[in-house]
Amino acid sequence: MDFIERIQALSKKVPQISANLATEEATKNALVMPFLHSVLGYDVFDPNEVIPEFTADVGTKKGEKVDYALVKDGVIQILIECKKYGDPLSIKHANQLFRYFSVTNARLAILTNGAQYQFYTDLDAPNKMDDKPFLTLDLEELDEHVVPEIKKLTKSSFDVDSVVDAAGELKYLNQIKKILLEQFSDPDEEFVKFFTSKVYEGVQTAKVKSQFLEITTKALKQFLNDSINARLKSAIGDGGKHAVKVEALESSSESNNSPEKSKVHTTEEEIEGFNIVKAILRQKVEVQRVCARDTQSYFGILLDDNNRKPLCRLWFNTKQKYISIFDEEKNETRHPIDTIDDIFNFSEELQNTLALYE
Repeated sequence: MDFIERIQALSKKVPQISANLATEEATKNALVMPFLHSVLGYDVFDPNEVIPEFTADVGTKKGEKVDYALVKDGVIQILIECKKYGDPLSIKHANQLFRYFSVTNARLAILTNGAQYQFYTDLDAPNKMDDKPFLTLDLEELDEHVVPEIKKLTKSSFDVDSVVDAAGELKYLNQIKKILLEQFSDPDEEFVKFFTSKVYEGVQTAKVKSQFLEITTKALKQFLNDSINARLKSAIGDGGKHAVKVEALESSSESNNSPEKSKVHTTEEEIEGFNIVKAILRQKVEVQRVCARDTQSYFGILLDDNNRKPLCRLWFNTKQKYISIFDEEKNETRHPIDTIDDIFNFSEELQNTLALYE
C-alpha cells in the first residue's frame, strides 16, 4: 500500500474498534502503535527507534514519563503523549511534553488519543513547546490537505529543519482557515462591519447592521457556490453546458453535497435521542433553536445550527453508545450509556452547556 492507503486503512479501523477502547493502553496498542509503524514507518519493537515510557535524566518530576520517544540517527526527534480514545486533547493535560521538550533534543511533540493527533514544535520561543499545534490529523475525518504534511514526518522522509521551517506557515494557515470557516458559517459583527464599510457609506445603525448581516451571509454562500461552479465548468471543459448547479452550502465542513454526507445514515435511535435532548432543553430555550447535523461518526446537536455552539454529540454507530458533553472550553467528554433513556441522566449537564451560549 502507498502512504495515503495506509492512513485510510487505519482511518477505517477506528469506528470498527472504538467501542472496545476503554483504556489508554488499549488505545496505544490498537491505534497509536499502528500509526507509528504503518503510517510513520518506525519499528515499534526496536527500542533503538521507538522508546516506550521514555524518561529523561533531568528537569522532570520523579518517575514522570512520556509514552513514546521516536529516535532517528541515535537522537530523540519526537516525543509522544497518549490519552484514551475519546478523551479531549487539551494542552493542559500534557505537562510531561512541556517539561521533556526543554530537556531533550526533540523539536517535535505529538499529543494523541489514537484518533486525533496534534503536532507541536517551538515556533513561539526556542526550546519551549508552543501552546497550539501547527498541524492536526483527525483519522475520523481525514483532510486531504493534511496528508502530505504527515508524510514529511515519516522516518524515510523526516528532516527536522525542513519540518520546523514549514510548521510556521502551517500553524497560521490552519488557524486562518478555521477562522474563515467560522465566519463563512456564522459571520460575527466585526467581519460584517468590514464588508459593510466597503459598500455602504451611511451610519451603521442597529437596523443596518442586522440587514448587512443577512446580506453578508448570503454573499458568502453565493461566493462559495460561484467558485465551485466555476471549477466544475473548468473541469468539464464544455463551457459549462452540462455543469451541475451546486446549491448553497450550509457548512463548509459538513455540506449536504460532500462525499461524506452521502454515506451518512440517520437512524431511528439518533432521531429518538435528538427528541429527548430537545425535550430536556425546551424548558430553557425555544425548541426550534435546537438543531441537528448528522455525520459518519456521530450525530451532532447544536444551538441555532451554529457549529460554534455544540450542545452534545450522540455516538450511536458502535455497540457501546456514548453521549458527549461539552464544557466551557468546548472540550468534549464522552459518557457511556446503555439505553436511549439514559440521556435523561445528563439533563443538568446539557442545561449547563446551553447556559454557556445564552
